[in-house]
Amino acid sequence: MAKQSTTATENVGIVQETQPIENLIFEIRGKQVMLDRDLALLYGVETKRLNEQVRRNTERFPEDFMFQLTKEEALSSRSQIATLNEQRGQNIKYLPYAFTENGVAMLSSVLRSPKAIEVNIQIMRAFTAMRRFLIANALVFQRLSSLEQHQIVTDQRLDEVFRRLEAGQQPQQGIFFDGQIFDAYHFVCDLVRTAKDSIILFDNYIDDSVLTLLDKRDENVSAKIYTKNITSQLALDIQRHNAQYAPIDIIELNKVHDRFLCIDDTVYHIGASLKDLGKKWFAFSKMEINTQQLVSNI
Repeated sequence: MAKQSTTATENVGIVQETQPIENLIFEIRGKQVMLDRDLALLYGVETKRLNEQVRRNTERFPEDFMFQLTKEEALSSRSQIATLNEQRGQNIKYLPYAFTENGVAMLSSVLRSPKAIEVNIQIMRAFTAMRRFLIANALVFQRLSSLEQHQIVTDQRLDEVFRRLEAGQQPQQGIFFDGQIFDAYHFVCDLVRTAKDSIILFDNYIDDSVLTLLDKRDENVSAKIYTKNITSQLALDIQRHNAQYAPIDIIELNKVHDRFLCIDDTVYHIGASLKDLGKKWFAFSKMEINTQQLVSNI
């Protein structure tokens, strides 16, 4: 998709009544091109007449100067500008021709009107500005592409995690990024719901939201929390919680640094406190050690 450049916009004078030239430059087959219909509009001629002049001078337009789009490419070129479909409809009556920068430059030799020459100068400036913009921001685009690919892989892995949970299988490992607050919360809730006998949490930073999360368990599943500091507020929260809901035991333990969530005999290492799920990147992984082995070291 063409990227808008302030420099190119400043260079546009004559064609300002249509739209900025840079919005009419597409990337097709790895090349920056303009379409015959848009060029005709800029030159103030009919598309049919522009193509007639090109056909009369075919020797001047080799394939690296001009090529005809496939139906898929024509549809894609329309979707690159949001208003294009509104302006010209959805039906494709003919397959347009695409002109590379060299092809556009050659057009000035077959369309000899003063306006064609003046417009061509502006188009050449727009191509140059676009090229400079892409070069200057190449690293940014590369990083964005890498992040998009990374997000696709992450989403696929999370889909697999949730699929396993729905099938009653235990996920092995995964990662959540900042902003995935609901996904992370949903993941831990589903883990809690899989418990059959007991849940044990080692987490030094808890609040009443963790109590609410553990209440997702079945009523016959016991729950216990080990944390390094039971404040008066936390003790009050636990007291009030246990007066209404299935009790959660809380024990002070100051020799554990990481977070561990034990679902029956399975131990998960959790990279973030449960109250902070999704606020920053964190990973989880299923440990080879079982719950009894972990608890026996207290």
